[in-house]
Amino acid sequence: MSLHRDNCCCPLLPEELTKSKMATLIVGALLLSVLTGGIAQLDMKGKAFIFPQESATAYVSLVPQVKKSLQNFTLCLKAFTDLTRPYSLFSYSTKTRANEILLFVQNVGEYMFYVGNSEVTFKAPLNPYAPIHVCVSWESASGIAELWLNGKPLGRKGLRKGYTVGGEAKIIIGQEQDSFGGRFDVKQSFVGDIWEVAMWDRVVPLKTMDDGCYSGNLLNWQSLIFEDNGYVVTKPKLWA
Repeated sequence: MSLHRDNCCCPLLPEELTKSKMATLIVGALLLSVLTGGIAQLDMKGKAFIFPQESATAYVSLVPQVKKSLQNFTLCLKAFTDLTRPYSLFSYSTKTRANEILLFVQNVGEYMFYVGNSEVTFKAPLNPYAPIHVCVSWESASGIAELWLNGKPLGRKGLRKGYTVGGEAKIIIGQEQDSFGGRFDVKQSFVGDIWEVAMWDRVVPLKTMDDGCYSGNLLNWQSLIFEDNGYVVTKPKLWA
């Protein structure tokens, strides 16, 4: 795992440097055993995953740099779609809860955010057919969830105070999981481009997030471990 900061607004904390080095060794050993199974680790800077058509079989599985239970996290990604029906942006499922973490668009401008199968809804001004940069954070101690869209806050809401997110998870973009790693609904599939997915195991101040901040310590776009399935294409990104 790269420790390069790219002038990122959210640098690694000192104690995370040692943890990151250990994680690098663990991930390296993991990759030696699974690369032949289709899992890759690539620097995805400047690239995007394209989901070209509606499907129940096209998705990308993301493997975290470190598997751990979470009492805090921050998630950021960029996407473009012209869908007007419901679709999933990010699906994190465990064996006990299908919607352990879920970022789901119910209608244009209506973002549903789940933690531990409970949800809150954030509503944004309508701006169809434009790329989005969405970031969300959650902390267990207060239960506060905060969502920002294109650098502007959509407010703070509470859910699952005191909860711990399970660490043994399937993380999928392109589909919404109704069970652990499966039961996809074609009418909830994503069609379009997704890029610069990043995730941290802490709350990052979202007002400080910028276009260069996508090197999370759980999901790092510049050292992304993933497996694509079905009709998914990787191409240079079209938008900043």
